[in-house]
Amino acid sequence: MIWLQLCVRGASGDREICISGPGVRFVDSNSSQSLGMESVQSDVMNYLLKTEPTVYSFANLDRDKTTIWDGVTNPAAVKHLREMKPGERLVIYHTGDEKSAVGTASVVSVDPSNPKTPLVKIKVGKAIGQPKTLAEIKAQKLFADSPLVRQGRLSVVPLSDAQFKWLTGE
Repeated sequence: MIWLQLCVRGASGDREICISGPGVRFVDSNSSQSLGMESVQSDVMNYLLKTEPTVYSFANLDRDKTTIWDGVTNPAAVKHLREMKPGERLVIYHTGDEKSAVGTASVVSVDPSNPKTPLVKIKVGKAIGQPKTLAEIKAQKLFADSPLVRQGRLSVVPLSDAQFKWLTGE
């Protein structure tokens, strides 16, 4: 686990505010007291994986139970694959004519030994009861700054917990 700390000293030099992680805690260095505004952040990420259903669909994953997620070449998407950890939650999104989030999965293992083609094994979760279409996603303020909307060709997209919950109905 990586722990980061960023400290900023006031203009007069008498007060220092520090932000540290993985959870975020704001501390006044003069009193060592928390200034509140704390948030506990999980190390677990959520991602959306795009797939062309005529090539490999959620139904294929449901049948196979597990698969190696491959065929990703975009450097930003490959970076996201390398960063994945076992247990992280995934949304499977069909591209092409469907353009909708259709199911869930989770990361089983990641072999990043080849940085250009990390091997990410995923296992099927469940079908989403009411798949969310791209039009519905774009209509949500929750996704206004998401790469899902802003970088339409990105095939591996990080999701916030709120975005994951909205897409899956959980």
